[in-house]
Amino acid sequence: MTRINDSPEPPKRPSPRRYARATDRAKALTAFHVIPPYVPAVFPDATMYVPVDLISPEMYAKETAREAAKILGVVATLARAAGVKVRTATASSSRPWEAVVKAAKKNKCDLVVMASHGRKGVEGLILGSETTKVLTHSKIPVLVCR
Repeated sequence: MTRINDSPEPPKRPSPRRYARATDRAKALTAFHVIPPYVPAVFPDATMYVPVDLISPEMYAKETAREAAKILGVVATLARAAGVKVRTATASSSRPWEAVVKAAKKNKCDLVVMASHGRKGVEGLILGSETTKVLTHSKIPVLVCR
């Protein structure tokens, strides 16, 4: 079972009661977070790059790893409290859906659990959905929570 967050924003703390129901039959959980790769910022006219010392690739890696550990820590704490064995993992990818599918296969998951923002219409079309892409490409069953 894999828990994925496809939002660029940190997730809100899940309800312990809801989490306990989700992990009721789980023996093991892999909590997984995809980190977007470092991309240097560009000024609006696209003619100048922001100096690398403004936010270096090393600083970006350190901060995103810290944030991922914080997010995964919440899931791990709740899983352990429910008596579920948990492992955490991260990957860096510009295509989060692909990283999710690969991680689920690599970790021999029997279920992928993902959140969805429920965007519809033009907003959903323009922004796309990592969850929809995982649903489309995964051979492993996917449970979508809203």
